[in-house]
Amino acid sequence: MDHVKFYFDPRCPWCYQTSRWANRLEQLGEIELDWGVFSLEVANLPEGEDPRQLEAVSGPALRTAVTIRDRVGSPAIGPFYAALGARIWEQPPPPEDMVVAVRSALEEGQLDPSLVDAALADRSSWDAVLAEHDALVTRTGAFGVPTLVVDGDAGPAMFGPVISTLPNDEDAVELWRHTRWLVRDGNFAELKRGRGNPPDLPTAAWFRREREKASAAAAT
Repeated sequence: MDHVKFYFDPRCPWCYQTSRWANRLEQLGEIELDWGVFSLEVANLPEGEDPRQLEAVSGPALRTAVTIRDRVGSPAIGPFYAALGARIWEQPPPPEDMVVAVRSALEEGQLDPSLVDAALADRSSWDAVLAEHDALVTRTGAFGVPTLVVDGDAGPAMFGPVISTLPNDEDAVELWRHTRWLVRDGNFAELKRGRGNPPDLPTAAWFRREREKASAAAAT
């Protein structure tokens, strides 16, 4: 069985869709999952700006995730992220208050909802997010999510796979076995094509409708 560390940012629908595939692989006995955090807002920060001063939209979620890791153990991050991702990407419109959404996800993941309060009361939780983000970037050159690292975070890493729809079990396993082969082939660097199909998630469709309405209003 492969031990896979899955780095995520809850703001990315593609990452959430891939996490659903990864969770199913774990249920099927193909992989054992661990979880790590990556901040897209930090990755996209203009040069020269201090990430320590950033009030990131995903900050409450990421800071809570590292607090879960420290107080409960990193496997417990999985149910939390699954519940939060479902709240953001499967129940449109997306939550306006991330702290409220995080608290609800903690409850759904059978975790203490006060973990978010503890995370936000301790500024070092953001320092921990930045340290984990920077360590991944330094070691693997990571630039986005989902990033998967094999061998329990000690092996090679790869961005993706980026998928639009959740495959059936047979296809999910086949996709993993091809992905695993590519991750472990040190001669392989990149294989890419345009994202022709958007992620098959209700909130992603809601965002598209909102953009279309805004474009139509601007044209009148």
